[in-house]
Amino acid sequence: MLKTILLASAAALMVTGAAQAKELKSIGVSLGSLGNPFFIALSKGAEFEAKKTNPNVKLLTFGYDYDLGKQVNQIDNFIAAGVDLILLNPGDVKALRPAIEKAQKAGIKVVAVDTNAEGADAAVTTDNVQAGQIACQYFIDKLGKKGNVIIENGPQVSSVVDRVTGCKKALADAPDVKLLSSDQDGKGQRDAGLTVMKSLLTRFAKVDAIFAINDPQALGSNLAAKQLNRNDIIITSVDGAPDIEAALKDPNTPMVQASASQDPYAMARKAVQIGVDLLNDKKPTEVVTLLPSKLVTRDNATAYQGWQANRTD
Repeated sequence: MLKTILLASAAALMVTGAAQAKELKSIGVSLGSLGNPFFIALSKGAEFEAKKTNPNVKLLTFGYDYDLGKQVNQIDNFIAAGVDLILLNPGDVKALRPAIEKAQKAGIKVVAVDTNAEGADAAVTTDNVQAGQIACQYFIDKLGKKGNVIIENGPQVSSVVDRVTGCKKALADAPDVKLLSSDQDGKGQRDAGLTVMKSLLTRFAKVDAIFAINDPQALGSNLAAKQLNRNDIIITSVDGAPDIEAALKDPNTPMVQASASQDPYAMARKAVQIGVDLLNDKKPTEVVTLLPSKLVTRDNATAYQGWQANRTD
């Protein structure tokens, strides 16, 4: 009899626990720009995972267009709408902390995506150290661990710093590869990358490889090399964006040889999964979850499932 009572009590507790599991009913998503394919893929990944969790979930997705004040207003609107979860691509790592804390006081969980934000409950980003490392290891191997290389740096946000750290980590194991420059800022842009690389290639007569901290700078560096009739340089970068995907498939851009990819779709899916767990008081193992990067090269670019791929899983 006692055994029967205990089993019945345990079953009742299980039913009660299941009944108390909090459902994701609404989610607010604030992203850099909905005109950027990276953020479009992020929004699609968030929508897929949220609807997988609850087909009737309400999504409020907006781009803040790199206007921090606009993003703060979006967070306020999410609070007023009573969302359960906010997915945030932060416009500033530190400045959003008061807005994040305001959301948390309203009982809303906040998960940062792509870049961490101070005070967020969790974050999901690319493992940028690993991305920089595999991008540079690619040309180290291609050069037979000998040669002259350039790191074209960028804005000193955490992701860029980590990518350069990863590249230098790879170079540390190749003492016969000489690093000519690593402190010039291409500003994350194609045009600035072109200008900076023209100056560097004019300064250095022999350059065997270039690591650019993102794809736009890589494409600008490629154009700089072409304009200076330097046609024997290996160029690698980080992102796996549509433009670099096209370049890797184009026989007319042979110097662009590899990009360590980010997967914004998978990033957003993981962020929603973590958010649902947080709603039910289950914290992730690490505050910042790092997603590994995969190297896209001229050899495997046709099989690459890029940012604009029609994803169904």
